[in-house]
Amino acid sequence: MKLTLSGIKETAAWNAAGIKLPSYDVEKVVENTKKAPVWVHFGAGNIFRIFVGGLADELIGKGELDKGITCVETFDFDVVDKIYKPYDNLVLAVTLKADGSTDKAVLGSLTEAIKSQSDVPEEWNRLKEIFVNPDLQMISFTITEKGYALKNADGAYFPFIQNDIDNGPEKPGAAMAVVCALLYTRYQAGKYPLSVVSMDNCSHNGEKLQSSILTMAKEWEKKGFVDAGFVAYLSDESQVAFPWTMIDKITPRPADSVCEELKKSGVEDMDPVITSKRTYIAPFVNAEGPQYLVIEDKFPNGRPALEKAGVYMTDRDTVNKVERMKVTTCLNPLHTALATYGCVLGYTLIADEMKDLELNKLVHQIGPAEGMPVVTNPGILSPEAFVDEVINVRIPNPFMPDTPQRIATDTSQKVGIRYGETIKAYVAKYGDAKKLTAIPLAIAGWCRYLLAVQDDGEKFELSADPMVPELTKALEGIEVGKPETYKGQLKSILSNVNIFGIDLYEAGIGEKIEGLFLEEIAGVGAVRATLKKYLD
Repeated sequence: MKLTLSGIKETAAWNAAGIKLPSYDVEKVVENTKKAPVWVHFGAGNIFRIFVGGLADELIGKGELDKGITCVETFDFDVVDKIYKPYDNLVLAVTLKADGSTDKAVLGSLTEAIKSQSDVPEEWNRLKEIFVNPDLQMISFTITEKGYALKNADGAYFPFIQNDIDNGPEKPGAAMAVVCALLYTRYQAGKYPLSVVSMDNCSHNGEKLQSSILTMAKEWEKKGFVDAGFVAYLSDESQVAFPWTMIDKITPRPADSVCEELKKSGVEDMDPVITSKRTYIAPFVNAEGPQYLVIEDKFPNGRPALEKAGVYMTDRDTVNKVERMKVTTCLNPLHTALATYGCVLGYTLIADEMKDLELNKLVHQIGPAEGMPVVTNPGILSPEAFVDEVINVRIPNPFMPDTPQRIATDTSQKVGIRYGETIKAYVAKYGDAKKLTAIPLAIAGWCRYLLAVQDDGEKFELSADPMVPELTKALEGIEVGKPETYKGQLKSILSNVNIFGIDLYEAGIGEKIEGLFLEEIAGVGAVRATLKKYLD
């Protein structure tokens, strides 16, 4: 069985393997889309293929859409050559269920794959042809927040961005310049309306995307490449809208176990590839079942009936509330606590931590117990139901190959949102945060993690984090097993408003965290003993 347009015509073999095939004529959908695309997506990676591609597949199957998505890769062109073209743009979507079973389906909704290469006439002319089409309704993005970045930490443009500014819209290279140039083509063709939709997992994503594209346009205007009317066009959300969204679906790298299962089922050529840019990708995508996409309903040229595929269409304020609910209470704080304690306690799989009595109690305390009194309730989703699914379905799924070491990456950049917002809410509601126990325990655990010594005394490597040098220097002199070596080294960290968004001493919990940390460095097994003491 081959994952190609001709291969999926051998329906009996696919059905015998338990793999669902498209219920629609894929070739007809491809033809319709190429004539007049309505939806273009930038960033052809895994979450797009299984989640966004899955939404389009569902709408086409229901007869709500007769066109698929035009896929544009902005970074790793090998993905188009090695994963899209050899498989006629088909995707084998594998849903990993908590009972160990899988649901498998071929998606036919990704109808064309284009590289954003302005120096390759065939690719660039095709993109311009698509953007001058008045019927184009939306362009969407999963290029990660880094794809929107124009400047370095010093506030200067990255060299490749400066090149794009200097070269103008004829020869753009980076994603933001490419999109800005294509929008300029659309503006010149007739100022046609469009919605520009970030689906990247970051707060205020639409605002970030709009800012980057407008910055590029304004720099081009200064150099005379574009006129002031183009900047006005991009600034008018009745013409070009930048809706905010919240996306949530755990999509790990392709699992070897899934690859083997597909091979045993008779599907050929399923091996993952590692591209020249180190992308690890396969013809199949594996992910968890639960998924959420909430979109601000701002589409000046119309849109597909996304709500009929389970997307929540709402207003900007509600999108923001859903994001806050997830990031500050119901998911991310739990993940971060499991990540740092998991590293200290020697775990290598997040799911296994949920079988740990103390760690299970810890996440129940952080979310349902301490988070719920001050949770942001978005109205369209129940915080209680959301956190219940996270704790009882999503995190414990043993077939999701996610590690505490991966999730512990950049923790210093996350704790201000994941814990700081709840702490600030307690201060606003009660005058201080002294009622909290689990969140201070989580922060103490992060500080203990920074010593890079497991609870059994073995050393381990800290995950990547831009503040690691500064934080570990602050903790110099502290030795596990010698609590007398603690001389107040945590004070500079716990009082740092840039880290937590609030001085934890002013919130009334700085001393409590210091006390917990002291107990956790008492000796081998002290972390476990501290968790037992405060959670039992």
